[in-house]
Amino acid sequence: MAAMSEPFSPEERAAVYRAIAERRDMRHFAGGEVAPELLVRLLEAAHHAPSVGLMQPWRFIRITRPELREAIHAQVEAERIRTAEALGERSDEFMRLKVEGIRDCAVLLVAALADGREAHVFGRRTLPEMDLASLSCAIQNLWLAARAEGLGMGWVSLFDPVALADLLGMPPGSRPEAVLCLGPVHAFYDEPMLVREGWAKERPLEELLFTDRWEQR
Repeated sequence: MAAMSEPFSPEERAAVYRAIAERRDMRHFAGGEVAPELLVRLLEAAHHAPSVGLMQPWRFIRITRPELREAIHAQVEAERIRTAEALGERSDEFMRLKVEGIRDCAVLLVAALADGREAHVFGRRTLPEMDLASLSCAIQNLWLAARAEGLGMGWVSLFDPVALADLLGMPPGSRPEAVLCLGPVHAFYDEPMLVREGWAKERPLEELLFTDRWEQR
């Protein structure tokens, strides 16, 4: 086994960069199943994420009851309609987008922040939102591992967190941050779906990279 300080082989590095480049926020799923041992492997990848002060604020709730899946879908649909109303002139365009795959994905997860986070001060005294940053790293780990395994994943954020927390019996102080759709797909999008659908355009890195001062390139 290679020492941890040694770089990956060219093939290993290429695989890492391929997973990053080909990760997609998926909305179209092919049903099917995710083997239990594979799901554990993916969640272990999420659990290996960095966290500020080693607080490990992530909690994952697997949704197995069909009626609970339907209730989550109903909450997302209600928020989709409210979002469309808030978008004004882009309302009809938004309503044509497929924004979730809750009914079609093999596995449905809710990623949440744990309660009791106020006890973790290390790294959060001036930036308390680093708990969310830590959870986001765990979700990204899960996403990349899923892509490497040939599974699609989609992050759904169209929901009322208070209503979803109540539905799932979450304790005070905790908060759901993402509904994650996971499972087999017929094909991965060749570009982000919102780009393909004409909703938004990606900006090149050079527009977002500064030197020493804001907007100084």
